[in-house]
Amino acid sequence: MKIESLMKIETVAVHAGRRIDPSTGAVTPPIHLSTTFERSADGEYPLGFSYSREGNPNRRALEECLAELEGGKDALVFSSGLAVATALVQGLEPGDHIVAPDDVYWGLRKVIGDVFGKAGLETTYADMTDPDGVRAALKPSTRLIWVETPSNPLMKVTDLAAIATLARQASPNIVTVCDGTFATPILQHPLDCGIDMVCHSTTKYIGGHSDVVGGALITRHDNYLFERARRAQRYGGAVPSPFDCWLTLRGIDTLPYRVRAHSENALRVARHLKMHDAVEAVHYPGLPDHPGYEIAARQMAAFGGMLSFQVAGMREAAMNVAARCRLFIRATSLGGAHSLIEHRASVEGPQTRTPQNLLRLSIGLEHPDDLIADLNQALG
Repeated sequence: MKIESLMKIETVAVHAGRRIDPSTGAVTPPIHLSTTFERSADGEYPLGFSYSREGNPNRRALEECLAELEGGKDALVFSSGLAVATALVQGLEPGDHIVAPDDVYWGLRKVIGDVFGKAGLETTYADMTDPDGVRAALKPSTRLIWVETPSNPLMKVTDLAAIATLARQASPNIVTVCDGTFATPILQHPLDCGIDMVCHSTTKYIGGHSDVVGGALITRHDNYLFERARRAQRYGGAVPSPFDCWLTLRGIDTLPYRVRAHSENALRVARHLKMHDAVEAVHYPGLPDHPGYEIAARQMAAFGGMLSFQVAGMREAAMNVAARCRLFIRATSLGGAHSLIEHRASVEGPQTRTPQNLLRLSIGLEHPDDLIADLNQALG
């Protein structure tokens, strides 16, 4: 179902991509498990589906919904967020140059350096909070600028409009992509800022229940990297199952309300940690002393449910705080109903740039007073 562009995002989240089932009248979309679809007498596929790897009704519904949520022209969904990154990097040519954040999600570094380490690509990791530094990092061979805002786990904020402008000024051959996983389409619209494509790990807030893995790529306009990613999706095989798409679409029904609650809780927690004697630093763009506060206030509707803080002390002190938490669960990932705590440096390994005393929090949907009390007793 195509929703009018003037509809509010809560309405889009509930209706986009959904259709009443014509055979039963079911309001909730059915799960189409069939791997193959019938040809017509002339050998064509009149209903648009031939084989589920290439296309499936549940996948199409999810892609339509995500494209409308982001205000994009088209969307592709994959079996994971890293499958999106893999498809994009795979679409580049030997000798192409990538500019990526110096604090980018460690999984992207793995895709570029390990999976495509012999592909002849060149990468510059730059401080994306400094547009002049990004401009200086560009080369005639630059084809992809990857942005992540807020960043993981230091919550740095990038001026999306500034990056989009400098890319257009530098070359028509540069494609800009923003990882919007932390912000979601509810809080931030990179395409409206001039960014070419936005990607998400739908595993996180979009799915929202810690029960389905997936990724998405949404484009503002036709471009060669999106079309190459489409071929990678169809023929590379990294596609989500019909049930995965159904679960993710179900999660989107409540996305606007969940994200607002996550954001309100996170702001309460961040303000409290800022005043705690056992906390060395708090990284949350909703705090006025955050270096990216003014940009975040301009390009985000709220500041999100993710934050990180540095415990006074070294690695052992941070690990002990995480171990003493009772409500916060020590687990990877984010964006679900449960609050999670993670020592990121341990996850990222010996090459990490993350401070050893840093803990990342995914603030869930519990009452913020209970979360604050849990952190208080853990911090001592």
